[in-house]
Amino acid sequence: MQKQEQKENEKPIRVLVAKLGLDGHDRGALVLARAFRDAGMEVIYSGLFCTPEQVAKMAIDEDVDAVAMSLLNGAHMTLFPKVARLLREKGREDILVLGGGIIPEQDKPLLEKEGVLGNFGPGTHLHVIIDFIREEVKKRRESRRNK
Repeated sequence: MQKQEQKENEKPIRVLVAKLGLDGHDRGALVLARAFRDAGMEVIYSGLFCTPEQVAKMAIDEDVDAVAMSLLNGAHMTLFPKVARLLREKGREDILVLGGGIIPEQDKPLLEKEGVLGNFGPGTHLHVIIDFIREEVKKRRESRRNK
């Protein structure tokens, strides 16, 4: 059992970086993808204009630990919670769902209630996001092991 735990802890974190909806602004998402890769994470990039259904399916198919979603067009209150809900419906609440982009402060608690964490805005230092992912994934892996 201890050997299995050690293997799980050494396994690289897999992150899906997703661009949802009609938002073609991908520079921030690409910066994040590179930063995650440089931090030792395995990165899958969704490409542009994905639906929540496509993102949830990719997350499950790619067996990711986290989905980092980016939106700059104001549709975060619709699209982000839908991804979190679809993952829960498929029994994958263990996947960390992160939001980022232009998100007003008053929307952040509402997104968190829906299971979308982080909700990082422009100017957030990359190490803050990376550390957040590492800590949350570690908690989720430990929780999965203890079940």
